[in-house]
Amino acid sequence: MKKNLLVLLVIFLSISYSAFSIEPDIFVQSTVNRASKLLGENISKEEKIEKLKLIAKETVDIKGIGFYTLGVKRKSLNDEEKKNYTKLFEEYFLKSFSSRLAEYTNPEIDVTNKEKLNDNYTIVNSVLKATNERPEINIDWRIYTKNPDNPQIRDLIIEGLSLARTQKEEFASVLSSNDNDIQALFRVLKEFSNN
Repeated sequence: MKKNLLVLLVIFLSISYSAFSIEPDIFVQSTVNRASKLLGENISKEEKIEKLKLIAKETVDIKGIGFYTLGVKRKSLNDEEKKNYTKLFEEYFLKSFSSRLAEYTNPEIDVTNKEKLNDNYTIVNSVLKATNERPEINIDWRIYTKNPDNPQIRDLIIEGLSLARTQKEEFASVLSSNDNDIQALFRVLKEFSNN
């Protein structure tokens, strides 16, 4: 009897566990719906920015993007520098992301398709609907799905332009013009976050 109960419990938990995995396209649509609803609220821009930061912390792999944008330089950092960079990049990313997005009022984004690249990545295609102020914009989301219960955004490709790759090029430029000194990049990140 106990054995049967245990088997039933294991089956139930495995079914429940798999039921919690989120399809990447549904994850993207629910994330943009949350952001869109928030942007339509009658609250100050500062409040919107703080709430957008919370959404980003839940849905974006900020640390993964940060180390990607650092390129090969990440391999030569010591533990203290990695820790410092992770903190500075998160502040930089959240400010950049939320302040840009806060300019929009109630953007409508529709997910149109998804393409599973492998077990770790799925590309989700979407369209930002046109308004009187802007044309329709194609946005592709690179979703990290190694843990299907916790998909995370790794990149946005807007009209074919990867934001992560653009950021990587900007950081490489800062480093190359400062004798590859990581402290120079730290100063740039701090300056942006403190303004």
